[in-house]
Amino acid sequence: MTTSSTPSALITGAGQGIGRGIALALAAAGYDIIANDIVADPANTEKGLYEVKARVEALGRRCLPVQGDISNSADRARLIATAVEAFGGIDVLVNNAGVAPRVRLDVLETTEESYDRLMTINAKGPIFLTQAVAKQMIAQVAAVDRPQKPVIVFSTSVSAEYSSLARMEYCTSKAAESMAARVFAHRLAEYDICVFELRPAIIATDMTAGVKEKYDAMIANGLLPQARWGTPEDIGKACVALAQGYFGYSTGQIIEIGGGFGIPRL
Repeated sequence: MTTSSTPSALITGAGQGIGRGIALALAAAGYDIIANDIVADPANTEKGLYEVKARVEALGRRCLPVQGDISNSADRARLIATAVEAFGGIDVLVNNAGVAPRVRLDVLETTEESYDRLMTINAKGPIFLTQAVAKQMIAQVAAVDRPQKPVIVFSTSVSAEYSSLARMEYCTSKAAESMAARVFAHRLAEYDICVFELRPAIIATDMTAGVKEKYDAMIANGLLPQARWGTPEDIGKACVALAQGYFGYSTGQIIEIGGGFGIPRL
């Protein structure tokens, strides 16, 4: 097992979009990165985990790409074991990996297959990954040999609270993840392990590319007080603040990253 005076951060879904933005922001802030995604192709340095690896290393930090499906228990165990072997522990966990429905269907037409897929990947995977990482973090707290207090972040969505008729299963999975964040915050507070929920709203990623025109029009018509799309960098900056302990007495809090999306307005 390798030990390090540099804190390490495990980010799921780090190969693109929000996860990539978080990985690069944490690397720039001085964290070594365990970058997880379901695909890891060493030959592809233009996009995916190995592009992220090159960017992280250019920032002077180490990056360990680990392929794995967080909805699979064996992959979760291997991911944690690999991270601990490489970096001696896990100081920050960011649950970011998630999927949208393959086809958007009205709630009266949503299929069990789509529901099961989203609940397994978006809720079950992060919940049981967090359960296992939390046990590792508790052991680290007891050992008192890590460079910082552990922190866990769930990157969910405003869909955890706001209804979307064509994405019922997505909203439900994010609501489940949101409650899991709250329960883990409650449970881990005795160890001073803070758990937070970041709620992105309309963020420019591959996942939202197919609905760009729709949201362009909605933003132009006043949907957001800050009238622009959010970026993965916006999420990354917030994640750095949480990881570095600037909200160390605020465990269990929900932080919306959405340009004022959730402000009640007349």
